[in-house]
Amino acid sequence: MNALEVLRFAVRGLAANKMRSGLTTLGILIGVAAVILLVAVGEGSSQAITQNIQRLGANTLTISSNTMGGGGGGGGVRMAAPQQDSGPRTQAKGLTVADARALADKTGAPSVRTVSPVVAAQSQAAVYEGAGHTIQQLIGTYPAYFDASNKPVASGSYFTNDDVLAARKVVVIGRTVAENLFGTLDPIGKRITIGGVPFTVAGVLKEAGSAGFQDADDVAIAPLPAVQQSLTGFGPLGQVIVQATSAETVDAAESEVTSILNARHGISGMAAADYRVFNQAALQETVSAAMGTFTVLLGAVAAISLLVGGIGITNIMLVTVTERTREIGIRKAVGAPRGAILGQFLAEATMLSLVGGLLGVAVGVLGSQFTIAGVQPVLVPGSIVLALGVSVAIGLFFGGYPAGRAAKLRPIEALRHE
Repeated sequence: MNALEVLRFAVRGLAANKMRSGLTTLGILIGVAAVILLVAVGEGSSQAITQNIQRLGANTLTISSNTMGGGGGGGGVRMAAPQQDSGPRTQAKGLTVADARALADKTGAPSVRTVSPVVAAQSQAAVYEGAGHTIQQLIGTYPAYFDASNKPVASGSYFTNDDVLAARKVVVIGRTVAENLFGTLDPIGKRITIGGVPFTVAGVLKEAGSAGFQDADDVAIAPLPAVQQSLTGFGPLGQVIVQATSAETVDAAESEVTSILNARHGISGMAAADYRVFNQAALQETVSAAMGTFTVLLGAVAAISLLVGGIGITNIMLVTVTERTREIGIRKAVGAPRGAILGQFLAEATMLSLVGGLLGVAVGVLGSQFTIAGVQPVLVPGSIVLALGVSVAIGLFFGGYPAGRAAKLRPIEALRHE
């Protein structure tokens, strides 16, 4: 009996129980589709987070207050992780505009290119001629912030240092804010109210896109004094964004920033720092590694459903062998070799897993075209090849025992089976 005849008998056997074959195939389909989709979601999340970090650039340091009093040795940390106490606590002073000015002094920080103090007000109501929108984040800062955080304008212009000195109420808005307030109108030069305070639109930022649940375009940026006077008050800064002269001088800039802030905040010896320094390049490496592990974990969880599908194949093939015991006995009695019986049942199991795998790939690829939980999935070709290959291997592996059992049946015992 040649291979073509073996396949013909296998197809005939599967067609005799269409519902059973369809349900078995569905188990493999779900497993393969789950692997592809979950790996795509993990990869999409990883890329979104990485892009969000990259917006600040590889030569950017972000300084924030550490109100928990963590961090040893009087220095900042390189990653967004809780610091461990290693000395006496100091009274947290918070970051100030005076701190930012000290960091901008080339005498003490020659590796620093620009310094941008930042305050932020969350969920501010904005109105223009009856149209309303709640801005996710209103930022008060200096013009250097746009370059340091990689936020170019698509139309209009940035505000200037003169606007900062005069505390003028001008604002640069994100694409989401512009669309919700102005629709198709040109926002440049028009006056809007933010938190009840009038601001004139100077520019519209280039579209940045979303990162998971956060819309990076739902933002408004205004001069620091104007935001402080009108909305946040003159309290501590939320952050200070420091841009090094180049990617190669980031470490030197971090050392200079740490030295200046330690001196200004009275931190010495083993005293715990009241601030943190986030190195974007180091943070990106850490996040990328963590997200890679997360993606592998998602794929491993989804692979469990493939295993369940394989067990389903074993179960169905065992039932099939039992039901067709007399048929197997007749075929062996008329001369069918053991290899033909073994090949037929292996072919049936492999065909079930192959068809299920191909349909699962189709469903997975189609599903990845849609946004899932705020994340745009990114297909990983390796996951498609791996999932399909594993599905076929599962058919061979889990179909092997039932096929071997069928091939070992003695003709006389099989013919006596009721």
